[in-house]
Amino acid sequence: MRTVHRTMAVTLTSLLAGAALAGCGGDGGGTAQKSASEMLDEANARMEKLSSLTIEISNTVGDDRVTWRMTTDLKSRCQVRNTFSRSGTLEQIRIGETDYVRPDKAYLETWSGNDLGDAEPGVWAKVPVAESKPGGGLSQCTRPFESFGTATKGEATRVEGREALGLKVTDPSDKEGTYTFYVATEGEPHLLKAVYKSGKQVTTTSFGDFDKPLDIQPPDAAEVLDMSDATG
Repeated sequence: MRTVHRTMAVTLTSLLAGAALAGCGGDGGGTAQKSASEMLDEANARMEKLSSLTIEISNTVGDDRVTWRMTTDLKSRCQVRNTFSRSGTLEQIRIGETDYVRPDKAYLETWSGNDLGDAEPGVWAKVPVAESKPGGGLSQCTRPFESFGTATKGEATRVEGREALGLKVTDPSDKEGTYTFYVATEGEPHLLKAVYKSGKQVTTTSFGDFDKPLDIQPPDAAEVLDMSDATG
């Protein structure tokens, strides 16, 4: 499967990269004495050490909405569900060097111009990870956590029951967009949520299930169509 869905996939990849690159946080002690940049650096270090997490993205532009959810070990095992309000759903399981990809009927009908080979709605297509191309619609299990832009402290709040501080980040390369990152100020310095706004676009990224055990398995063999040869 060389190409799945380019335009929206690129958008989601860029938005996720923005959230991950600004991975930020603060611990429960001394956040008042720490600068926003120090909190970003501390959280980056903690997020990079996670053994697993779940990332959820909701991207809305006008009345068009895309949701993306991934549970990952941040290495080579992850499970993804990508839903487009106007064009169906694409599911992905990546285990090592193998992708299992399952589009629904609406997705196949909308993106029939892409190279989907013998893919069928509701059937898992087995393809080599080596066939995945940037912008092709499939996700990587890895995520970077690096600071960018200029950060300033915002308001204290609660996110998913945890005390948090909002950090506002501006990026000279995106003059119309603003980011607000919500950083845990109790317990571990996790990044809990990020909100990006630019014009009619609103993107919310949530992080959770930190270091929880994963149980990501291949689909049942009876539900899998091996397309390794078809994608060469």
